Amino acid sequence: MRAELIEELRQITEEERSILSGEAGVEQTRYTENQDFVIDSKKMLEKGKLIDVRTHTRFVHFPKHRHNYIEIIYMCSGSTTHTINDTSKVVLKEGELLFLNQNAFQEIEAAGENDIAVNFIVLPEFFDVAFEMIESDNVLKDFLIGSLQGDKGGADYIHFKVADALPVQNLVENMVWSIQHRQANNRRINQTTMGLLFLQLLNYTDRIEQNRELQYENQLVLAVLKEIEENYKSANLTEIAERMNQSVYQLSRLVKKSTGSTFKELLQQKRFHKAVELLRNTSLPVADVIYSVGYDNTSYFHRMFREKYGTTPKEFRKAGK
Repeated sequence: MRAELIEELRQITEEERSILSGEAGVEQTRYTENQDFVIDSKKMLEKGKLIDVRTHTRFVHFPKHRHNYIEIIYMCSGSTTHTINDTSKVVLKEGELLFLNQNAFQEIEAAGENDIAVNFIVLPEFFDVAFEMIESDNVLKDFLIGSLQGDKGGADYIHFKVADALPVQNLVENMVWSIQHRQANNRRINQTTMGLLFLQLLNYTDRIEQNRELQYENQLVLAVLKEIEENYKSANLTEIAERMNQSVYQLSRLVKKSTGSTFKELLQQKRFHKAVELLRNTSLPVADVIYSVGYDNTSYFHRMFREKYGTTPKEFRKAGK
């Protein structure tokens, strides 16, 4: 992050001055009117805003709390230590991102002057543009987003260790600067930047850490989903299982448990989505479309396409659906 922006974010806030003077610790009323420490978006965001950033409060232990919005934490410099749901300890280092499930409680150890973290305060509707930018049938996106939607079966957090990923760093810095400086047209710019950030993060699923009890299983599932996204034409569960030293049965069961769909269903979903994209946007012969998405049996493809869309591929293209 540029030195000028770091210096801007390093400035001591009014709350931090009170803490340093010994007048007060974390004042809960700054964050919520509720007795339970659930930080309220109405306290954090101006009316009508969907996103804002604030620097994390330093010099004091931040007590156990959760949010009624989506929080994304980016570590600009130094590090912070988070305890999530009393069990998981996450050390967030410079250049890393932490996405928190809305149901997750966290507390944060006291940070020093040079431990500068930015909290993105985000209402769910802010992500509308970002999700439009990602393929609707992107199984990898669906899995990651689903884990942060408040489902108790999902992950409490997603920790991206992406300090050396230059595209990610640039996008986050651009968004922080735009929000801080209230750039003209900033809502659309920031929503588009968030979409680009999500697209980049989908390339770094191998840099994810999550709850320890879910970490290993989720890494296996993410690897399978990434294989479907990137190699849908030839993806084969038996070959994937061999590379991962897993049994096909166990890996298949894990994918079904984590996504609600079988490997075959997810692969077919991806292939048909790509086929529809090619039918809509190219003049490739239907036979070439079928081959390009991984099917050799054209009769099978036509039968499944009719079951799914109620028409033949040729009629689908002609109708401009």
